[in-house]
Amino acid sequence: MRILISLLLSCAMVSNVSQAAKRPMTVDDSLNIVSVGDGLISPDGKQVFYSKSEMVWDKNDYKTTYYMASAKDGEAIQYIGEGSGGDFQFSPDGRYLSLIREVDDESSQLFLMPTSGGEAVQLTDHHGGIGAYKWTDDSSTIIFNADESRSEEEEKEHKLGADPVFVDEGPNGKEEARFSNLWAFDLESETETRLSEADFIVYQFDVSPDGSRIVLVGAPNTRVNSEHLTELYLLEVDSKKLTRLTHNEAPEGNPLWAPDGKTFAYRAASDKKFELHNGYFWIMNPDTGSSRKLQGQHLGMVGGALAWTKNGKELLFTEQRSTHTNLYKLNVKTDKTTALSKLPGTLNALSFSKDRERMVISYEDLATPADLYVSKLGSSPITSLRKAVRLTDANPWVREEIQLAHGENLQWNSKGDMEIEGVFVPALNHSGGKMPLILEVHGGPAYFVKNNFRPDLQILAGLGYAILGPNVRGSTGYGDELLRGLMGEVGDGEFIDQMTGVDYVIANKNIDPDHMGIRGWSWGGVSVSYTITQTQRFKAASIGAMVGNWAAETGPGFNLDVALWYIGGTPWDNPEEWAKRSSITHVKNITTPSIILHGGNDTQSSVGQSLMFFTAIRDIGKAPVRYIKFPRQGHGVREPRLNRISQIEEIKWFKKYIDGEDWQAWVRAESDAMQKKSMVTVR
Repeated sequence: MRILISLLLSCAMVSNVSQAAKRPMTVDDSLNIVSVGDGLISPDGKQVFYSKSEMVWDKNDYKTTYYMASAKDGEAIQYIGEGSGGDFQFSPDGRYLSLIREVDDESSQLFLMPTSGGEAVQLTDHHGGIGAYKWTDDSSTIIFNADESRSEEEEKEHKLGADPVFVDEGPNGKEEARFSNLWAFDLESETETRLSEADFIVYQFDVSPDGSRIVLVGAPNTRVNSEHLTELYLLEVDSKKLTRLTHNEAPEGNPLWAPDGKTFAYRAASDKKFELHNGYFWIMNPDTGSSRKLQGQHLGMVGGALAWTKNGKELLFTEQRSTHTNLYKLNVKTDKTTALSKLPGTLNALSFSKDRERMVISYEDLATPADLYVSKLGSSPITSLRKAVRLTDANPWVREEIQLAHGENLQWNSKGDMEIEGVFVPALNHSGGKMPLILEVHGGPAYFVKNNFRPDLQILAGLGYAILGPNVRGSTGYGDELLRGLMGEVGDGEFIDQMTGVDYVIANKNIDPDHMGIRGWSWGGVSVSYTITQTQRFKAASIGAMVGNWAAETGPGFNLDVALWYIGGTPWDNPEEWAKRSSITHVKNITTPSIILHGGNDTQSSVGQSLMFFTAIRDIGKAPVRYIKFPRQGHGVREPRLNRISQIEEIKWFKKYIDGEDWQAWVRAESDAMQKKSMVTVR
């Protein structure tokens, strides 16, 4: 066993204020965190557009403001005024910033504003609105995707209530959908031209450098569990000829033309069927239809901006490896990957200048909220942000006022001698003796506990809990062996990996085995619900957005991965296995006090699953149970007031059943103005 890298930021970013003078984080602090986004660098690398989003308690919502900054020194001015928008892009010549904005609460249209400043002017008036869009390299044309519109009579009838959903018919899935196609908008003539006319839904597309061809990802419908039916198509702009490039049952995505326009890159796990892999880059020649798989990247999730180097020899991307995310380049000829950054934490490249010499990155780690930077791309990997231009300091009060927990990566051996890694965070201000533990179970299952800023974990550490977040079998970031390790092991595989980790920290990290809790959301909720049917070692459980009966989730929610990989078959041809892997089957074993949380509008893990599990535990009567449903919320709890209630009630539950304490929550100030006067809340 060995302890890996400490999740600490460089000393240049550590406040001089002593930890003793600071206070632990509260739930209200977590709500007040300002998030940064967009991070778009101009083609010439001189300006950066970005946004800040902050909670407005009085309106129970969030407000976003936009800025344009100098890439040289970070000096910024507010941009776009009080307006809002999305899908921001610089025109390739750098003269304009384009955006999508909703008009009259009915349709989304394209707007344009000079990068030098001014008002955003509506550019399109497409009936029914537009979706995604791309500029041509000469800045003369914008290609956009749009749903097929209804006739005036159809639209009138639809608004009057003639809107039944014919499930899984035509483009429909569980909800009403429409086919979509591509259009071109000419900026000089201000006219639009239809480019494609097919019965598919355009998910993604990219325009060749000379503007003559478009590669697109099309799907026949929006049915649940049908993404493997997406295919790649080539569209000739002048002739409008559409050619299907792939014929398989594997999902393709992220098409990106090479600078010479002869080939394009894309992402896929396979060229035959939907397989469980971390995914690969492929290079296709659309003229011949031949494709080549690159295997130099395959350890974890790929995110951030995907780009070619200027010479077209390499691909730039960010990849998660272990608990960290960094920037890499992949040589498409040699299939070799080289690290361009080596920072502990989470670094995402958000956009690149046209010459690929500068980029905007976001960076965070366990004790550092995310901020934006401009950094150069050089021959040597980035190991520090000291030379980067800092664009934002969105939450200075966190480092100035908050006592922050740091952590470390641990490794242990589990079933089949599989090596499992996890993040361990010790309790803050622990006065000696053994620490109570919260086992943090991640969602996915193909996800991971990562080295990023987690206010919820900071709050728990400040309340006196140590935290262990294991990246059990099924997690990404460790290659395909661990990712595929959950196949045929749903429930039991995660349980064994979690408990071997718990035993490891009990033996090595001064943990009190009689004071432990467990929490998880989404697949994490699935795993928690199963774990407490197998052990009575936890004094409290928090179960979020769970599934407890896999057979009952067939149709209402998403379970393609369960049928294809993790359990196999269907509930009607493999009923014993589907029942065995469902926590509801073993619910009579539960003695752990459990709080169950679920968004009332969740369609990913259907909300009835939590009610079923709650009813069973309540009626069996072996354990205290509470179920809180959050109206209007989906797979998470977004609204600030409901978010606060969710966090507070979970803490109360842990305090009561782990510590035997009638914990009193912090009192929040009545308004935003009062809150900003004093960030310190009173217990």
